[in-house]
Amino acid sequence: MLKISVKQMDYETAKQITKWNYEKPFSIYNMNESDECIKELLSGYYFSAYDDKNYIVGYYGFGEAAQIPVGEQLGIYSYKNITDIGIGLNPNLCGQGLGFDFFCCGLDFARNTLCAKDFRLTVATFNKPAIKIYTKLGFKKITSFKAMSTTGEIEFWVMTLCI
Repeated sequence: MLKISVKQMDYETAKQITKWNYEKPFSIYNMNESDECIKELLSGYYFSAYDDKNYIVGYYGFGEAAQIPVGEQLGIYSYKNITDIGIGLNPNLCGQGLGFDFFCCGLDFARNTLCAKDFRLTVATFNKPAIKIYTKLGFKKITSFKAMSTTGEIEFWVMTLCI
């Protein structure tokens, strides 16, 4: 089991995260050390996650931070009595079987700290490992939409977990 401590995002951690480099097709998540991305990560909606050696495992985004702007424009997120969650796993840890525990830690943090009960997430359909985790945890696809990215059109699923 992955032991994680979660803290409010700080400047140094945000700066490090913007340097992360994911391989294709996950490269759409690269932030390329952008000042705009650092500002976004410091918006108050993001929390950083560390292991017991204080290594940055990843981050969690909640609320609007976990929504895709096109989905908002389409009215996908009109239901507000739910907590949107998004995650970013350190690319050096991807493919090591840590995603399930990492995501569960984010859900537990949201339940215990943010008093979240029901969850919604938005995931790119090419992200099969994440979809497998979400489905295993009981998330159900409720709708989908497409959005343009720097690499072309991407389909997203919106999934919910309601108690």
